[in-house]
Amino acid sequence: MQTKNGAPISRLGFGAMQFGRTVDLGNAEEMFEACVEAGINHFDTAYSYNGGASESMLGQVLGAKVDDLIIGTKAPNDRPANAGNLRTALDESRKRLGVDEVDIYYLHRFDAETPFEETFGTLAEMQSRGLLRYIGVSNFAAWQIMKAQAVCQSFGTRIDDCQPMYNLVKRQVEVEILPACADQNISVCPFSPLGGGLLTGKYISGAKGRLLEDTTYAARYGQPWMHEVAGELAALSQRSGLAASTLAVAWVARHPAVTSTLISGRNLTQLQPSLDAMALELSEESYAQISQLSPKPTPATDRSEET
Repeated sequence: MQTKNGAPISRLGFGAMQFGRTVDLGNAEEMFEACVEAGINHFDTAYSYNGGASESMLGQVLGAKVDDLIIGTKAPNDRPANAGNLRTALDESRKRLGVDEVDIYYLHRFDAETPFEETFGTLAEMQSRGLLRYIGVSNFAAWQIMKAQAVCQSFGTRIDDCQPMYNLVKRQVEVEILPACADQNISVCPFSPLGGGLLTGKYISGAKGRLLEDTTYAARYGQPWMHEVAGELAALSQRSGLAASTLAVAWVARHPAVTSTLISGRNLTQLQPSLDAMALELSEESYAQISQLSPKPTPATDRSEET
């Protein structure tokens, strides 16, 4: 994927999910400028984030740089992905962002209620009208990605991008999603490389955060072994002299199927360790060392004794 001016998508991207909730306009502008200065040209949001405040605030900070950037947003995740909903939502997203054309437009989740032919036919039609450049899917299983790809081909287009969750304690995507995307030449822009803050190591010292305050994140990252992995990564961080956040982001970005890893933060101070991963290319040895800290998922056929 490229910007309108032809530059390739950056190794890291910035996720604006917290804009308009825990991030005010001043911090949004500061983080945006720091990202651009570091070479990031990929910024991500969604129609449903914070009642639209995320898209609106991101639109405020973009300024005249849009042709040099790749802006992604997602369709609503609380209603069917039918033609009417998609058209209405994309129009609203474009207004909030202040752009005529969204670079990447994702389905935020799989919709079992609406036929793929209607959903992706509508996306193809909006793409042909110049309202979106690339079609993406988020939180899709591998079979859903492949089905969507086949339907897209019938409309003369394709799935260009996939946005899954991926981090050191959530590695399920390695089994089928990443291989499927590599096979189909689909870009992968994973979110949550820090595991909701778990892999920063802050919870080891008793800090507060989403894992303690949000029931969804508490359930997602509540297993004891995950916290043990975070502790081992923190120890490796001390030995290497690199922040645990930097290592965690660089590890996700190092996977050959990953295109642009999304980082985020409430302010520049919090963001900086993740931003530092932009300049860190893990060696094969370091990548293997970090990989060994967490269980590798079993193959899809579960014939692990043969691997």
